[in-house]
Amino acid sequence: MTTAVVTGLGITAPNGLGTEDYWKATLAGESGLGPVTRFDAGQYPSRIAGEVSDYVAEDHIPSRLMPQTDHMTRLALTAADWALADAGIDTTDMPEYGIGVVTAASGGAVEFGQRELQNLWSKGKEYVSAYQSFAWFYAVNTGQISIRHKLRGPSGVLLTEQAGGIDSLGHARRHIRKGFPAVISGGIDAAICPWGWVPQIASGLMSTVNDPARAYLPFSEEAGGYVPGEGGAILLVEDAESARTRGAATVYGEIAGYAATLDPAPGTGRPPGLRRAAENALADAGITAGDIDVVFADAAGVPDLDRAEAQTLTALFGAHGVPVTAPKTMTGRLLAGGAALDVATALLALRDGVVPPTANVGAADPGHTIDLVTEAREANLRHALVLARGHGGFNAALVVRR
Repeated sequence: MTTAVVTGLGITAPNGLGTEDYWKATLAGESGLGPVTRFDAGQYPSRIAGEVSDYVAEDHIPSRLMPQTDHMTRLALTAADWALADAGIDTTDMPEYGIGVVTAASGGAVEFGQRELQNLWSKGKEYVSAYQSFAWFYAVNTGQISIRHKLRGPSGVLLTEQAGGIDSLGHARRHIRKGFPAVISGGIDAAICPWGWVPQIASGLMSTVNDPARAYLPFSEEAGGYVPGEGGAILLVEDAESARTRGAATVYGEIAGYAATLDPAPGTGRPPGLRRAAENALADAGITAGDIDVVFADAAGVPDLDRAEAQTLTALFGAHGVPVTAPKTMTGRLLAGGAALDVATALLALRDGVVPPTANVGAADPGHTIDLVTEAREANLRHALVLARGHGGFNAALVVRR
């Protein structure tokens, strides 16, 4: 069967812009969480976020694209450029329909959309940008990346919230197996504006702690909600034989197993679907739980959800049976970008033989019988399992192999 490998990474994260800057900060436990600066959050109960604060769009985006793109799309275009450069691919050398684009999204470019609707309400329709017709759309990142690089391969977008980054990579692998040489995939999101903030507060899952070091503590006795962030990762997924033929300089790892499930409706008494997703991903990779060397957890930061995930991990691996980490404690939960960044982080962990830490959490709640990694730990890593859950009952699991 055709093997799908990752040959390029592009990362824009709150604690690091670019792959190596992000990885260095992550291993050092450096957090990108802080008070919201992209809008005045003083009137809201939640006021902490992970912002990509050192990004200057004009340094990366052509001036003609600036009026028609949201902050989210600019980050995605930049990350895609970096992933292609990292893979050493010149798209003009590839078959015309050879490269596809499949990304994840949550609600689209809400910051752009909010601004234009405010113009409509306060000034009138003549003050609304013509680009509002597409710039807010949830498929805009896929579209703009395709247009920028003149890519005509299969394209799509997955809307499964935090699980979307994994789902997009699962679909990318599907296209590779159909015979396409490469797919740009992953997710970048940015919803740090009132329009993106209020729905998350309404979920009741956001942290209201205003100390960035204590606001997001998954698996801790002090867990009280999550902190949102922006950014994510774009990955270049490639057919292994195609990568060998063109002499790819780097192969970060193989997408060995993937599965997705949906939780049952509340009140049915049926168990959530996360364990089944993990088990199916392991089976898809042709391995057992004993072959997994590290788990990158979903790490909701909400006590009930943390408990459910910890119970799943214990059922799969036994008590304290495998190292578990949540480096998203340094970035916040990035909506559609979160799982893609976790997969990129897992590949870097496999490359360097080190498990990154779960920041700010001194130890797991004793009720969670998991081996939570709170300081960077060297290890011989061959297989990593990445888990993600999206609001609304989405579950996804991905196995990456060195």
